[in-house]
Amino acid sequence: MKYFIITGTSKGLGEAIAEQLIHPNHHLFCISRTINTKLITKAKTMDGKLNYFEFDLNNVQQIGELMKEIFHQIDLNEAEAIYLINNAGIVTPIKPIDKADHEEVIANIQVNLIAPMLLTSSFIQLTESFSQEKRIYNISSGAGKKPYYGWSAYSSAKAGIDMFTQCVGIEQEERHSTVKIISVAPGVVETNMQEAIRSTDIEDFIYKERFVQMKEQGTLQTPEAAAKKLVHIFLHEELQNGQVIDIRDFSFEN
Repeated sequence: MKYFIITGTSKGLGEAIAEQLIHPNHHLFCISRTINTKLITKAKTMDGKLNYFEFDLNNVQQIGELMKEIFHQIDLNEAEAIYLINNAGIVTPIKPIDKADHEEVIANIQVNLIAPMLLTSSFIQLTESFSQEKRIYNISSGAGKKPYYGWSAYSSAKAGIDMFTQCVGIEQEERHSTVKIISVAPGVVETNMQEAIRSTDIEDFIYKERFVQMKEQGTLQTPEAAAKKLVHIFLHEELQNGQVIDIRDFSFEN
């Protein structure tokens, strides 16, 4: 049995990743603020195993207990592999930092950076005695590699997750029982995040028109197409520990 812990599965890319991973030999633990009944139903019809945790990752103080609860349901003796996919993310506030509410900035950093760091910490602790394959995939963004007007919180958090991935990768290479951790940017995907970007006032996000044009020209990836590529990377690509990659650097068969 392969176990997958996936955050942000209520919709968009997280939902699509979970759908791709539903399989009789896979046990999914899905985490989001609202329960996705579509995923639960699909898992039942496909004889897959899925447990859902309705949890807001802003509650960072409770993440350790959440992970303990999940691992109580994982049989380490029968596990072939255990994966953590840190997908949940928020783009707001989309505005210059002096116009952003402090609460918005705090929520952005907590969900995009602090929560994945704490989930990773708990994952490493709770798999210490597990000697089979264990991997962490952080969903990053090209925004972490280039500054954007109006995205100071989001871009900083994504840059942070890339550096965090590299640091943990170095740490793990010094261990006997290694967790492999990778940061992967999925490209531009048509999700609710993109809708939020397109509805932003242009004075708050001066690159708005670029994203509007991508939608109009049909160049955005669907969540399903991006998830298919990501799952291929998760299950089949051998990468260096701590590596930061972009999905657009890979070739995929149609």
